[in-house]
Amino acid sequence: MTLTDLPVSSAVPSALSSAPNELETSCTRMANCLDLKDRVAVVIGASSGLGRALAVGLAMHGADVVPTGRRMEATADVCREIEQTGRRTLCQPVDVTERGSVDELRDAVLRQFGRVDILVNAAGYTFREPVLSTSERQWSSLMDTNVTGVLSACQVFYDSLRASGRGRIVNIASLGSYLAFYEVAAYCASKAAVLSLTRSLATEWARDGISVNAIAPGVFPTELNGEMVMGTPRGEEILARTPMRRFGRPEELVGAAVLLASDAASFLTGQCITVDGGYLASGVNT
Repeated sequence: MTLTDLPVSSAVPSALSSAPNELETSCTRMANCLDLKDRVAVVIGASSGLGRALAVGLAMHGADVVPTGRRMEATADVCREIEQTGRRTLCQPVDVTERGSVDELRDAVLRQFGRVDILVNAAGYTFREPVLSTSERQWSSLMDTNVTGVLSACQVFYDSLRASGRGRIVNIASLGSYLAFYEVAAYCASKAAVLSLTRSLATEWARDGISVNAIAPGVFPTELNGEMVMGTPRGEEILARTPMRRFGRPEELVGAAVLLASDAASFLTGQCITVDGGYLASGVNT
């Protein structure tokens, strides 16, 4: 006997058949499940580059956004841009390598907004150095920001995200989460760790109503990596291996972030969306 031969009452679990309305997600009840209105988002690493584009993008889609980074002046500049979208914000700098600083950020956000629904971890940096000459100090400093900083932020904001009932964490991974790039071993190792941490948190925190996902950007020239890729042999090689034959623009990450921050991600967790113009999918296609 197959499942289709069974009576409906036997084929469908009682929990599903007796209360079908409970299966409705918040997305099915909304006209636009990508709308972030009434959400409060914290974007760490938003004072420049990709983090800044994500903070402004979330605001443009309806969220109140707290963009933050170590530089007060740069953070204030992003806050002004968010205010121009008509959304509320808060200027509170943070150093993700200092747990107390992250605690202070959370407390300030809760005092002003009373809640946190979305956490974006975009803080990070890189350096180019052969593995053999990479010092322990260089390695540890990068790991403190790129990996431990993500862990600390997730831990600090956990209670607030759980209380939201629809908490969303979006971590910024990298092509280096999957691939090796010459003389940036520390960075690639850190981003592989971020992706692994994303999956582990998704597994542990799903029962708490928190979705944890990641975005792996391709090559987006920013203050972080511009000198490495703009007009260099490495940059030319990257372009040759990218089917779209161009670098990404920071605003092109916003769509993926909005998806992962919204009710559209109600059954999506532990995943990584790669936004790379086809680089990761491509082999030798000359």
